[in-house]
Amino acid sequence: MSAIIKTPEEIEKMRVAGRLAADVLEMIGPYVVPGVTTDELNTICHDYIVNVQKAIPAPLNYHGFPKSVCTSVNHVICHGIPNEKPLKDGDSINIDVTIIKDGYHGDTSKMFHVGTPNIQGKRLAEVTQESLYIAIKMVKPGVRLGDIGEAIQKYAESFNYSIVREYCGHGIGAGFHEEPQVMHYGKAGTGEVLKAGMCLTIEPMVNAGKRQCKLLKDDWTVVTRDRSLSAQWEHTLLVTENGVEILTLRSDDTIDRIIEH
Repeated sequence: MSAIIKTPEEIEKMRVAGRLAADVLEMIGPYVVPGVTTDELNTICHDYIVNVQKAIPAPLNYHGFPKSVCTSVNHVICHGIPNEKPLKDGDSINIDVTIIKDGYHGDTSKMFHVGTPNIQGKRLAEVTQESLYIAIKMVKPGVRLGDIGEAIQKYAESFNYSIVREYCGHGIGAGFHEEPQVMHYGKAGTGEVLKAGMCLTIEPMVNAGKRQCKLLKDDWTVVTRDRSLSAQWEHTLLVTENGVEILTLRSDDTIDRIIEH
């Protein structure tokens, strides 16, 4: 299986889906406060996606996932299932949103700090976001996925953080998860070569402690084995003729939507 090169019509649909996914993360921000439950956040996102955007929350019933967004709090790496536990002051939470509009997927996630940010959590989130930005700025035809993985890994590890290896980014389009797999570690000069028209996600998961993870009994929630904090950011990207377009850019992003080389 190789990456699917998108047609101009498909790219237009990907732009719409990406914009809607970004809008969900912008909408939910004011609700992420001490005392709210992740299940309440899930309901707000679900209602917005279905009733306002007239779109479909892709995670709901995907391989049996029971909710419409993923909420990963503190030491949860990814795929946290929204529940009734209230968020506390100082918590950090990743909200991961994927919507389907006109048959195409937009996939993005963001870190939020609840109340007064935990200093360690804030620093980890900043480094993780910067590792994503470094990777995005490299994207253009001819670059290899190993080049991107190595850059993310080197940057995160320079802060004595570690990269989760069991979960990765992916191609995206009419399928939620398409080829290629996008690793956040690796060796420059290896891996698939990027081509114009490819759509993919980059979504580094970075741990404050060791990289080892554990899958909980619910078969979804992934946590750090040493209970250290974890952070993740994700954007859906389009490889252009001479660079990259970020399809899920938000107003709080500090990177350009279109980067040309």
